[in-house]
Order: sequence, then C-alpha cells, then structure tokens
Amino acid sequence: MVLYEEPVALAIMAVSVIIALAAQFGVKSAYAKYSKVRISGNLTGAQVARMMVERENAGILVVEYNGGKLSDHFDPRKNMIALSPEVFNGSTVAALGIAAHEAGHALQHSQGYAPIKIRNGLILPVARIGSTLSMPLVMLGIFASVPFLIDLGIIFFTAALAFQVITLPVEFNASRRAVSLLGGNSYLTESELKGAKKVLNAAAMTYVAAVVTSLLQLLRLLMLARRRR
Repeated sequence: MVLYEEPVALAIMAVSVIIALAAQFGVKSAYAKYSKVRISGNLTGAQVARMMVERENAGILVVEYNGGKLSDHFDPRKNMIALSPEVFNGSTVAALGIAAHEAGHALQHSQGYAPIKIRNGLILPVARIGSTLSMPLVMLGIFASVPFLIDLGIIFFTAALAFQVITLPVEFNASRRAVSLLGGNSYLTESELKGAKKVLNAAAMTYVAAVVTSLLQLLRLLMLARRRR
C-alpha cells in the first residue's frame, strides 16, 4: 500500500542508511585514533576552551564537566560550554580539537555570527515542531486517506530540513575558528593540528550526511504524496 514496498523507496532507504552509518563510522574512527594521541603540552580541553574564550573576550562563560561520551556542546541560554569527561580532562589531539570547536560556537554567539542567529532565532522553533509532527502527520494522512495531512507533514519536514541546512555553515565555521585558534596560539604543533582537523572534518561530515539523508527522505515523501493523490 505504501511506497516503502517499491524498489525506488527501498533504494532510497538503503542509501540513507549507508550514508548515515559511513558518517558515524568516520567520526568514531577519527575520535578513537586521536583520543589516544597525547599532545606535547600539558593543557586539557577545559583549559584550552577557557583560554580561547577569554583571549577573544567572549564574555562570562562557564566551562563545565558534562557526563556522557561525545556529549560536548555550547548552551547559549546558560552561556556555558559543557564538555564530556574525555574532553574536559583530556590532553589529547581529539580533546583539544573538540573543546576548541565548542569554544568556536561560543565565539559565534558573542560576536553575533549571522547564520547562528538565523538558525536559533527564526528556524529553530519551527524546526522543533516540524521534527516532532512531520512523520505522524504523514502517517495519519496515509491511513486516513487525507492528502492535506500528508502535505502538511511534508511542510513540517521541510522546516526541519531547513534547520539542518543552516546548521552546516555554523558547524564548519566553528571548526575553522577552532583550527585557527589552536594553530595561531600554538596550543598544538603542526602535526597535532592536522590530527585535530581530521577529527573536526569527520564530525562535520555527520551533519552533511544528515542533510543528504533528509533530502532523500523528503524525496521519498514527495513521491508518496504524488502517489496518494
């Protein structure tokens, strides 16, 4: 009854899964490798994050210990960089790369970086609703034979996709800031900086993979909507 059973839909689903798995494998492999490579200095991820935001006058920022592997993030509501145990206490290439990336996000907020303001101010609220309601609306529209609900679900899904798309320049910019600060302030040697770039590039590819996967999903939904008319 549903497009899932057709060859094109199955192919789209298979490609989506392969892309997502490949991206996850890439970031986990890079992190596993460079989390074992200790830096020549004695700085930890937490210390580097603090020094970066202080050096750039990013305002009052708190760097806190956050439980959970790879749970690192910047919370603009609390003006806080939260680092996982391995990054907070780590003196490895991976730890400093990730800590610097989150510091990059903090600097984006303090300096009014336009894409992050657009993402959080305009797109985020709609995207949150879209990611929650899109698929239930599509499924309800299918089973109730109401094309309008399918179309509404697709609109919400597109809003969630827009959030993912605007996230790409935000993430790539944070990584560029991280690499610039790590190298420019001599926190890492040249060879260590190359390793940090690999970790950050692998992490960035997970966002690219998410966008591609969502685009494929949107294509599948559009095909489904057309078939149900």
